[in-house]
Amino acid sequence: MSANSADRPRRVEVVLVKAGRTKIRYGGELIADDGTRVTVRAPWSGAGVRDFGFVRFEPGDVFTEHYWRDRWYAVKEVRDAAGALKGWYCDITRPAVLSGAELVVEDLDLDLWCPADGSGVLRLDEDEFAASGLAEADPRAAAAAVTALDELEVLATAPDGLRSLLAQGGAASTAHGTP
Repeated sequence: MSANSADRPRRVEVVLVKAGRTKIRYGGELIADDGTRVTVRAPWSGAGVRDFGFVRFEPGDVFTEHYWRDRWYAVKEVRDAAGALKGWYCDITRPAVLSGAELVVEDLDLDLWCPADGSGVLRLDEDEFAASGLAEADPRAAAAAVTALDELEVLATAPDGLRSLLAQGGAASTAHGTP
């Protein structure tokens, strides 16, 4: 199914789950759904400014979020209120599930930040991932998560960076399917 039609844009509710609990829930506009990748556009849903040191998310920022049903990650393109690209925030997740108007994604703690200029790609929250106990509770999922993070880092540091992944629908991915 494609959301690119003359019809009115479809609203979806993105539900981010972490350790079995809903971490955040927010509304967005379904931009596309090709059966494998779901793309949603949503404004920054946090309260006020969130300064990570390497990037600030703030009111007016717009996230174009790409979720896969067969991949262990989500890639979120972040633009400021004027439309300037800040970069890509990547969450390592279980494959996304779209049911009706609800898109559920389970966050596995690992993240990657890729600034707009492609320099200084950062692996994030590896300590949280280690402390989560996933490696003991679900070793196959933990291995898929680490593989996905490694893959995204390679893609982010390639000449075209994450742009090629998003333009091609992610055809280069190896971290897909059930481990």
